[in-house]
Amino acid sequence: MFELHPRLAADTRVVGDLPLCRVLLSRDSQYPWLILVPRIAQLREIHHLGEADQQQLMRESCAVAAVMEASLHPDKINVGALGNLVPQLHLHHVARFACDAAWPGPIWGARPPQPYSEEQLESQVALWRERLAGVGGFIPAQ
Repeated sequence: MFELHPRLAADTRVVGDLPLCRVLLSRDSQYPWLILVPRIAQLREIHHLGEADQQQLMRESCAVAAVMEASLHPDKINVGALGNLVPQLHLHHVARFACDAAWPGPIWGARPPQPYSEEQLESQVALWRERLAGVGGFIPAQ
């Protein structure tokens, strides 16, 4: 049974689900940052997925990146599957700007997280639900 890793659950808010992945918003307000987590139990690596799910993951990742690009106009969208601290497979999608706090370096460890206020977080989740509404199969979280 799929369960979100406790660290991901603590550091994010659920936006909704795509056909394969749960879509999460990072609580760190410094960067527009979505995370895709395939809803498959005990999954650690992309190559552990079957071919059809690998292709679906890529479709969903590209769709999320396209929405981020169209709505935010970043200088770069960083997409990465790390996992040294959280072994559960998850793909970070971070919109980067030349003026952001960590540019041009990686965001990890550059600055302490700056969490959204609860009101800001709710507003951002609602905004991302609206932006992702046109992506095929997206179901907003309740």
